[in-house]
This record gives sequence, structure tokens and C-alpha cells, in this order.
Amino acid sequence: MYKIKVYYIEDELSLGKIVSDTLEKQGYEVKWESNGARVISGLENYNPEICVLDIMLPNVDGYTICRTLRSRFPLLPVIFLTAKTDTPSLVKGFESGGTDYIKKPFSIEELIIRIENQLKLVKTRMDNQTETDLLMIGSFRFDTLRYELQSPSGNIKLSNRDMQLLKMLYANRNRITVRKDLLMTIWGDDSYFNSRNLDVYIRKLRHTFSTDKSIEIITLKGNGYLFIVP
Repeated sequence: MYKIKVYYIEDELSLGKIVSDTLEKQGYEVKWESNGARVISGLENYNPEICVLDIMLPNVDGYTICRTLRSRFPLLPVIFLTAKTDTPSLVKGFESGGTDYIKKPFSIEELIIRIENQLKLVKTRMDNQTETDLLMIGSFRFDTLRYELQSPSGNIKLSNRDMQLLKMLYANRNRITVRKDLLMTIWGDDSYFNSRNLDVYIRKLRHTFSTDKSIEIITLKGNGYLFIVP
């Protein structure tokens, strides 16, 4: 049975455990992180449907985290959970990309209602998505809003980096995509470590598309990749 994924960031351990355990009992899958500095790295392969975020965190504050989340996942709902409810804090929260705000202390019932409401709003937006958000790649349909590849054999969830890589390859389909451009755009530098990461992601995409023989990702040594699509 599929469970809605909630990414919960809260450094108060007693509160974090109560909220996390209660949401799980209500049928959600919860990834709880207490250290703001680890939020982004923990997000990469989790692909949550919603984020519940405290503002006052060690190392990195919630506003900074939210701006990063919004830049990488434009549709991800972010509910701020905080005791800071003065007008400047509220404005700053929404300007940083928050989509809802709950004052501490709060009830779990209110949090669940707000989570459900945010998910409904995202679903409405997705239901109204345009054809430009749905790209055909051979027998696959690339849904750029849902971070998903849809095929006759099933749907495949994409991580943020999967998404970025595939979008760049698709934009240059049947033409060369320069390796350094991929590294600088997606990872921010072309270090040896990131270069090896790119190799892993390319192999992963090749495996994903292996069921459709009309699709190829050809490595042009010393240059980049050629994404062949019909």
C-alpha cells in the first residue's frame, strides 16, 4: 500500500518523536531530520510529497532550507511549524517559499488537516498541467511535474538529480550534451567525485530506458553524451 511521504524537520527531540510516530500511525511515511545541515542531502533520494519544517534549527535556519527546497522542487508544499508568528516572520516565511504556517503549540489533528489540504492543492495544479509538462521519450512519458517516468510496465519515481539530468539530455536530444555543462549545472563543479557521480546517474538512466531499444545514451569520450530518441 502506497504511503504519502512526509519530510519532517524538527530539532526538539520529544516533539519530533511524538509528531513522527503519530503521523506514521495515521498512515504516512515519515522521514524525520533534526539537523538543518543534513536536510538537503537527506532529501535527494527521498522524494517527499510534502515538507513540515521548523524555523529555528541548529546550523541552518528553516528560511534558508525552504529557499533551497523551493529552487529544487518548485511544487513541494512546505508547512512551517514555529512559535514565531509576528508579521515580519510570517512574511519572511512565505517569501522564502512556505505554503502554510502553523503556530506552536499545535494539535496533530490540525497538522493532518493542513497536510491534506496542501496535497489537494498540489493535485489540482497537477491535474491542470499543460502538455509542455508531459514529454514523450519513445514509449515513456516524462512527467516533469510529478518527477516521474511513465511506461507500459509501470511508473518510475525520479530523484531531483535524475530529473535535472534527464531534462538537460532531453533538451539536447539527438545532439551532443557537453559533460562539463551537466556537471556545472547539476552539481556546481566538475570535480572528480562529481564526475564519478554523473557516471552512476547515466548508467541508471540507461538501465531505465533499456526496455525501449529505440532510445540510446551514447558516451562521446572526452566530450559528452548523445541522447538518441525517436
